[in-house]
Amino acid sequence: MPTLTPLFSSVRPKRSMPFLAALAVIGFTAAPATAEEAAVPAAPVASRFDGLVSGTEQPAQYLQDVSDIDDDILLPAARDDDDSERKWSRDYISVAAGVLSTPSYNGSDDRRILPAFYVRGRVSGYSFSTRGTNFQVDMIRHRRGQTTDYKFGPIINLRGDRVSGIKDAQVEALGEKKLAVEVGFFTGVTHTGVITSAYDQIGFRLVGLKDVSGRHGSWAVSPTIDYGTPLSKRAFIGLSASVNFYGKGFGRYYYDIDALGSAASGLPVYSGAGRKATAGKYTLGLAGAYALSGDLRKGFVMIGGAQYARMGSRYADSPIVAVAGSPNQWLLGGGLAYQF
Repeated sequence: MPTLTPLFSSVRPKRSMPFLAALAVIGFTAAPATAEEAAVPAAPVASRFDGLVSGTEQPAQYLQDVSDIDDDILLPAARDDDDSERKWSRDYISVAAGVLSTPSYNGSDDRRILPAFYVRGRVSGYSFSTRGTNFQVDMIRHRRGQTTDYKFGPIINLRGDRVSGIKDAQVEALGEKKLAVEVGFFTGVTHTGVITSAYDQIGFRLVGLKDVSGRHGSWAVSPTIDYGTPLSKRAFIGLSASVNFYGKGFGRYYYDIDALGSAASGLPVYSGAGRKATAGKYTLGLAGAYALSGDLRKGFVMIGGAQYARMGSRYADSPIVAVAGSPNQWLLGGGLAYQF
């Protein structure tokens, strides 16, 4: 979905570059869950309008999973030029900064205002991006002028849900969780020139992640479908929908409450989330961009969006959601981007 995350984050690498490591640290500093996360159109497609768009450890107070937001719908990729000899889509880099209003944890009814940052680009046909606290690289090179773009590549994600910044006293009494490191892959396809013009895009994306840090010890998988279209040369709008599936260990670690946790927090014992793999969250998003320069493909662009999520039944029934929080989750944000 064209969530806010795209506004400021996402990932997808290209050919190796010295600054890729730094990009991993710049990811979105706030937001909701991961593979549990995806949200807007996929990587930019080469064409004249070349791909309209949709961290490593940061201070704990800023860590909150934002992988739920997609990145391909807000910012358009760099514009093409007249170089007929060029084989791959033109190189570009987009950077953005802004603010994000997000629940203090997935399922919370308390909110936090956090800074948000986003980096996305393409080098020699390889795309990369930061999205929330993850970094990804598309290993399938994008050719100049192609309208169907297939994607596949690795992702590394830092899941910071309930690591810090918990405002509810009962949930805080359950104890803070440790930062989880997840690795996996993404794959998908985006087609440009679908309904409204030669520049609108529809895309499908699948993200799979596995915990390698021994925290929840489980997995997360998220399929996403999104659509985006330019309204003019300076305005763009995108929509997306996704569902996040989680393994048993994920639900057990983040949403179940044992007897000791119940005694400490006053919340009832609960074991339903970790009983079996299930759909943990459904999301719908809307995002838009407006070029201050008059051209979405270059210069300064204002970006903004909203994302609504509904926790799945087993997760919604957890006391940290049903008693201390809410199954309805909203993500709101906005900022300013610049495309080189």
